[in-house]
Amino acid sequence: MSSVVTHRAGIKKRTGRSVRSVEHMDTIESITLEVADLSAAEVFYAQAFSLGDRLRLRQSDAATSGFRGYTLSLIVSQPANAQLLLGDAIVAGATATKPAAKSLWGFGGAVQAPDGAVWNIATSSKKDTAPPTRTIDSIVLLLGVDDVKASKAFYVERGIPVGKSFGSYVDFKTSESSIGLGLYKRAALAKSVDIPAEGSGSHRITIQGSLGEVTDPDGFQWEGGA
Repeated sequence: MSSVVTHRAGIKKRTGRSVRSVEHMDTIESITLEVADLSAAEVFYAQAFSLGDRLRLRQSDAATSGFRGYTLSLIVSQPANAQLLLGDAIVAGATATKPAAKSLWGFGGAVQAPDGAVWNIATSSKKDTAPPTRTIDSIVLLLGVDDVKASKAFYVERGIPVGKSFGSYVDFKTSESSIGLGLYKRAALAKSVDIPAEGSGSHRITIQGSLGEVTDPDGFQWEGGA
């Protein structure tokens, strides 16, 4: 399991700081996944994760192959919740790419949805304290990038402050109600979910948020929010 995801899940808990203290915050309101079979994708996500208006789907036949360069992470409060969501996703048609397991940073696993999106379900907790639920505490979008320094500068210049930055990983500060955003070296991100890093063509993902209509150095497209 990716240590950076469970590390991010524990940052606020360990520091006690609220992201609302940041003066210049940017927001990701939703993520749009472009899918080849819209009806099938709607059924899958309704059964697997039920993310409401934070996840949108759009019909697309854009050429793409292999790893699309990003992962979406669902942060939960305990291992039982992660196990439940992973199990539901597999029953709905996802393929397990990394079995659920404990790690230095917590617990989690990864699956690939039928549309090709890779989902990491993680918690910084290693013990259960309540019966399992499907409650999702937060969503984090990790972008796999070729040049972390250049991509980091792109977002900082547009007003998204850095929360944590170490080595090949950057965790940005976004508003408390926002979908989280991070950067990771592409090869390392693929390795964290046990899939080959090779891939080409469309990312088949669009980010809706306060940056408006921009395209970052790795080709990830943003649109204005609602």
